[in-house]
Amino acid sequence: MIIETLISELAFKAVRSSGPGGQHVNKTASKVEVTFDLENSQALSETEKERLRLKLSSKITTEGLIILQCGETRSQHKNKAIVIERLIDLLKTNLKVAKKRKKTKPSKSAIDRRLKSKKVIAFKKVNRKPPQID
Repeated sequence: MIIETLISELAFKAVRSSGPGGQHVNKTASKVEVTFDLENSQALSETEKERLRLKLSSKITTEGLIILQCGETRSQHKNKAIVIERLIDLLKTNLKVAKKRKKTKPSKSAIDRRLKSKKVIAFKKVNRKPPQID
């Protein structure tokens, strides 16, 4: 993933925010909406695109776009920086390949400990019962 190319491919749109700011919110477009075209991106390889398609299927539109927005602050520039950072973090975390799990077997002593504790509990429960009278 080439971050500089990725940032140049982003499309930004400023919209009216519902966040903090009082009357200021009604006059300015401080919320930033970023659109990233995953299908036509030159910053990602085909394998990376495929991995993102699988992992981010709920966040990708039918046109193959990833849309994020931020209206946390009153500043459009800060919101733009926050949304870029969020998008890069989202892509980085979903591009990581999970390590394969190695199957392990419990040790002999662990098996013995487990069985001994089960016997102790079973003995405790047997002793709770009233004695049988024949």
